[in-house]
Amino acid sequence: MATPAPAWSLLPLPAKVSPAASGANEIGDGAVVSVRGEDRQQVLSIAERFVQRVSDTNGLHLHVATKDAAHPAITFDVNPHTDIADDAGYRITVNDAGIVITARTSRGAFYGSVTLWQLLTPPGWTRGAPVKVTYGVIDDHPRFAWRALLLDSGRHFQRVAQIKQLIDWMSLNKLNVLLWHLTEDQGWRLEITKYPELTKIGACRKAVGLDSELTGSPDLPYCGFYTQAEVRDIVRYAAERYVDVVPEIDLPGHSQAAIAAYPWLGVTGKRPAVWTDWGVSPWLLKPNEKTLQFVDDVLDEVMRLFPSRYISIGGDEADKQQWNASPEVRAQMHKLGVANMDQLQSWFTNQVAAHLIQHGRRPVGWDDELVAGATLPTPEVVMSWHGNDNERVAIAAIQQGHDVVMTPQESLYFDHYQSNLPDEWQGPPPAATLRQTYDTAVIPNGANAAEAKRIIGVQGGLWTEQMPTFAHDQHAVFPRIAALSELGWSPASAHDWNDFLQRMPAELARYRALGIDYADSAFAPAFHVTASTNGGFRIELSNQVAAGTMRYTTDGSEPTNRSTPYAGPLTLSGKATLRAATFTPDGFELAASRTQVLDENTLLSRDSSALATCSHQPPSRLEGAKPAQGMRPIYAVDIGNACWLWPQAPLNDAKHVAINVERITWRFGDEAKDAVVRSKSSAAGEIEIHADTCTGPLLASLPLQGAAAMKAQTKLEATLAMPAGAGVRNLCVFATGDPRNGQWALARITFSK
Repeated sequence: MATPAPAWSLLPLPAKVSPAASGANEIGDGAVVSVRGEDRQQVLSIAERFVQRVSDTNGLHLHVATKDAAHPAITFDVNPHTDIADDAGYRITVNDAGIVITARTSRGAFYGSVTLWQLLTPPGWTRGAPVKVTYGVIDDHPRFAWRALLLDSGRHFQRVAQIKQLIDWMSLNKLNVLLWHLTEDQGWRLEITKYPELTKIGACRKAVGLDSELTGSPDLPYCGFYTQAEVRDIVRYAAERYVDVVPEIDLPGHSQAAIAAYPWLGVTGKRPAVWTDWGVSPWLLKPNEKTLQFVDDVLDEVMRLFPSRYISIGGDEADKQQWNASPEVRAQMHKLGVANMDQLQSWFTNQVAAHLIQHGRRPVGWDDELVAGATLPTPEVVMSWHGNDNERVAIAAIQQGHDVVMTPQESLYFDHYQSNLPDEWQGPPPAATLRQTYDTAVIPNGANAAEAKRIIGVQGGLWTEQMPTFAHDQHAVFPRIAALSELGWSPASAHDWNDFLQRMPAELARYRALGIDYADSAFAPAFHVTASTNGGFRIELSNQVAAGTMRYTTDGSEPTNRSTPYAGPLTLSGKATLRAATFTPDGFELAASRTQVLDENTLLSRDSSALATCSHQPPSRLEGAKPAQGMRPIYAVDIGNACWLWPQAPLNDAKHVAINVERITWRFGDEAKDAVVRSKSSAAGEIEIHADTCTGPLLASLPLQGAAAMKAQTKLEATLAMPAGAGVRNLCVFATGDPRNGQWALARITFSK
C-alpha cells in the first residue's frame, strides 16, 4: 500500500489553501527546477537559493535548469499580468504536470519559494528521502506591508555574518523589514565620515559587569561599529531576500554616546562617558540649530547608505532633566513659544522630519510624545509600543492622521523572558509567552474600519541589554517569530491558536535543520512537587501550551519517545531522579528533558524562580557570572529590592539553612531612584530570614562579607534560631544594605534537619 502524502503544514498560514482530496507529486533527488517569464536573472537566483536551502535542510539535491526544460518538476513563472492579489503574492499549483509557482514579481516568487520549501519539509520528513506533495492550489499574499523585527545593535553588538544569518531566517518567516537600532547611550555603531569621533569614542564603553567576559578583561573596552562598506553589504544582502533595512538614529534621547564623542551636542558642555548602565539616560541632544545641522549631516550620510523609503528617528524615552535645568534650553522654549519641554521635543522632531521629507524619505518614530500629549509630524509613521489601556495611544496616533506599526511591549518585545521555568533565560518582566505573542491585538479595540486601515503592520522588538551574544538573540526571537509572522502575513479570519500549535512541530524541525538555537520554553515540562499522604512525593507535570506528550523516567536516564507517557499525577515513595521531555506523536522532541531530583531536601528547597518578590511584582531574570563548570546561573530578582517571599514554607524540625547568592554589578540606571535600602549590621551586609513578615522573628542572619569578595555564586550556611513548634511558616528573605552598590541575587534556599 502506498504511503499517503503528508498534510500541508505551512507557517505563516497562506491566505487560501485548497488541497485536493487525492493525488500527490513526488519530488526526489535530481528533480529539475525551471525558470520562465520576467525578471529571469533575479528569479534564477531565487531558484538557486531555494535549491540550496532544500539541500541544506532536507538533503534532497535538486537541479536548476539553465535553459527551458521539457518536463520540469518545479517551475517558477513570473508574469506581471497574472491574476495574483499583490506584488508580494503568489500561487502554487500542484498537479500531475508538476509544481508551478506563479507570481507577478520576483518578490512574490521568493515568498512562493519559501512556501514550497515548507511543502518539501513536511511533518516527520526523512532527510534525503523523496517527498510527496499533495495536489492542490495555494493562493497567498500578505495581510500587512510592514512585517518587522527590530534589532538593537547599540547595547550589544552583532557581527555582520550574524546579522546576515538573522536576515535569512527572518525572510523564511516572510518578514520584510529589519528596523536596525544603530545608536544608543551605550554605543554609536554607524560610521559617519564627517564625524569620526562618533565611532572612535562613541563605539566603545568600559567593560562593566558581564561585558568583561565578552572582552576578556575589565581593562579591555567593549567596542564595535559597522563601516559604511559593511552597511552597504548588509543592505544589499537583505534586498536579495526582500528585506528592507530601516535604520534608526534615535533622537534626542538615547544619545549619551554621541555626546561623549562631541560634548557640544549636549546641554551641559561636559563630556560624559559612554554609558555602561541600562535604562533611560538624562543626556539629551541640545535642541538648537548647531545640533540640527549635525543631525542633518548624519542623516545625509544615512540616506546615502540606506535606500529605504523609511528612516527612524526614534523619539522615545527622552528624560528632560537636563533640559529643565538649563537656562539656555528654557530660553529656547520661550523663544519658540512652546508651552513645555514635550512640545520643545515636538519642535525638534519636526525639524528633523522636515529634512527627511525634503529628501523624499518618510520619518518613523516611537509613540512617546503622543503619550505625553504632544504631537508628531503627520507624515511620520508611529511605532506604538505602549500597549496598555486598550491601545489608547495607537488609537490617538491614527486619529491624528498617522500610519501605525503595532509593537506592544507586553507581547512583542522579545527581550522579555518566555516562561517562569527555573532554567528560563534572562530578560525583563513580565513574561511574553508564545501564546501572548500569537494573541496580540493587531487592530486596536474600538478602531473602526477606516481607522483599521491605518495599521500598516506589526513589529517584534529585540532589545539587547540582556542579550550579550547571538545565542541569546536566537533564543529570544525563536519561536516567537513564528507567531509574529502569522500576525503580519495571515488573514485575520485564519487566526486559530490550536491550529497554529499543530503546525509548530514542523516549523521547529525546520529551525533545527537551519541550525537555529530556539527556545523550547512553551513545550518544556514543569514539575509541581508536594508531599504525598504516605510520606513520599506527589508530582504533577504540565507545560505552558498543554501540547505534546510528556514522557518520563525515574532513574535519571534520558527520556525517549518510547519512555512512559505522563497520564496523571505521579506518586513516588523514595529518592528518585525524575526526568521528562515532550514529544509529538511521531516522536519529534518538542522540548528537551528537564530534571527534578526527589530527596529529603526537595520540599525544603526553593530556587528564586519559585519564590515571590516582596513587591509582588514579577521579577527580572538576570544572568550571573559563568562558573568554571556547568551552566551560567539565571536569577529571578526584583531589581533594586533584594527581597523574596516563601509562603507556607514547611519548616518542621529544620535546624540549618543554606543559601546560594551572587552579587551582580549594578547597571540599572534610572531604576536607582526606586532602590530599597535596608539597615545593615556589617560593612558588607547580611542575608536575613524572618518568619511571618519581613519584620517578624529573625530566624537567621548570614554575613555577606565572604560572598562580597567573590565574583561568582557563593554558598552561605547558618544554624536556625527556630522557635518551638515552627511548623509551616511564611518566610521573608532579604539582603541588607544598598542594592546600588551591588544587586544581591538568590539562586536557592535550602533548609535541612
